[in-house]
Amino acid sequence: MRLSFIGAAHEVTGSCHLLEACGKNILIDCGMEQGPDLYENQKLPVSAGDVDYVLLTHAHIDHSGNLPLLCKQGFQGDIVTTFATADLCSIMLRDSAHIQEFEAEWRNRKARRSGEEPYEPVYTMADADMAISLLAPCDYGQKIDLCPGVQVCFNDMGHLLGSASIEVWVTEENVTKKIVFSGDVGNINQPIIRDPQPVKEADYVVIESTYGDRTHGEEIPDYVGEFTRILKETFDKGGNVVIPSFAVGRTQELLYFIREIKEKRLLPEYQNFEVYVDSPLAIEATSVFNKNVKSCFDEEAMALVEQGINPLIFPGLKTTITTEESKQINLNERPKVILSASGMCEAGRIRHHLKHNLWREECTICFVGYQAVGTLGRKLLEGAESVKLFGENITVNARIESIKGISGHADRNGLLNWLKGFEKKPDRVIVVHGEDTVTDAFAETVEKEIGCPAFAPYSGGCVDLMENRIVTAGIKIPKKSAEKPARVRAQNAFDRAVAAAKRLVEVVMKNEGLSNKDLAKLESQIQNLADKWEP
Repeated sequence: MRLSFIGAAHEVTGSCHLLEACGKNILIDCGMEQGPDLYENQKLPVSAGDVDYVLLTHAHIDHSGNLPLLCKQGFQGDIVTTFATADLCSIMLRDSAHIQEFEAEWRNRKARRSGEEPYEPVYTMADADMAISLLAPCDYGQKIDLCPGVQVCFNDMGHLLGSASIEVWVTEENVTKKIVFSGDVGNINQPIIRDPQPVKEADYVVIESTYGDRTHGEEIPDYVGEFTRILKETFDKGGNVVIPSFAVGRTQELLYFIREIKEKRLLPEYQNFEVYVDSPLAIEATSVFNKNVKSCFDEEAMALVEQGINPLIFPGLKTTITTEESKQINLNERPKVILSASGMCEAGRIRHHLKHNLWREECTICFVGYQAVGTLGRKLLEGAESVKLFGENITVNARIESIKGISGHADRNGLLNWLKGFEKKPDRVIVVHGEDTVTDAFAETVEKEIGCPAFAPYSGGCVDLMENRIVTAGIKIPKKSAEKPARVRAQNAFDRAVAAAKRLVEVVMKNEGLSNKDLAKLESQIQNLADKWEP
């Protein structure tokens, strides 16, 4: 009876844990790493074909995104999850496969020109379809006999539509141990979905720590009031409000707030402002929200539904599917809201909208969720003066805003409050899914506040559940550590080159009024320099 930690160990993404019990190999989540990758992940100690089941906490790609790869490698068992998560995975895994295939096509075009070896996608649409076919959905609160000696139950965790903590009972040699996997713990007072549900008892708790070192604030933020202010100030200047938004969850929450702003006429002078949802995935996800009203909506959202009001639809809402429709958005000069993925600006159509709006002083880029270290979103929040998009340096003139508290994750207090809901202290708490130093810090907080042993494993860490013994804390192997100083030097050199280019522009501007002969000479020298270094 052993539990090993493969992914999201001292890292924020790539959740993957292996439970070996009753002669079965059971994965809890099988996520893809996204954004910065600090440490090498250990390989699964068993082959994909020897994995019997996957228990999936929710549909976010950092928890589900490697399921098609697992299938590609030979997995054929059941993927047990909630109905809403299964619905979301049916679109999100296909979307992920499309991205993998598109990237492979792009790389191979370059490879053919340079004579390099062809690049194989991480997985294909056929692999995604295989994973989707293995989804075995269940209801919240339904206790399932997974196999002899193992029972499981999914409970609403209020992080995303269909998200769940998973209770697992394992019985070996007449001894039963209960493990609870938190998945991602939801933030309270979110619109649409319910608050996280408590669990009464467990021998072991595996808990995430994304916000384990910070709080969202004591007061419930006035999301609608703050958002109304940003809209008015931007529209008054004739600009657009561009919102990098996760397609599933965050986009639907924002639609909920915007519907309220329009319904209450909080912006009477701009009552007919348009809102573009420029993400095919977000559009499909919204339909999944509408499909799972009864099982997932909270009391407030249900009250609207019972009045015949769809909380995610309002006048002025426009959706764009094709690339051509997406391009047309920025040709429309009227002030508007643009909601587009990805939420951390690392990929997707949002990067095109940033290219068209970041340089405009009248526009606002509004962040509404967590931005991981190293992502473009984090750089913008931290005050980057220019960013590179599609090979072009874009000056950041737009106002950068962040609505505090809009997060699908519980903060430190929320995590601790959920742990305090256990009527008996767990024998051990295991902290995963957080930034490097945060996992250790939160483990110390748990020991102090909850009064039970806690630790944060590295990849490959393993616990003997029968004996409550840490077999190994895992292996701390920095990812490509030898390359980091070189990358830093390269970035410093690039920054100096950008600064030199800005100085050249200043020199040109100061020489306005120079003779035509001298200006022609200067222009010729600049053109020669550009021709020499044009990639």
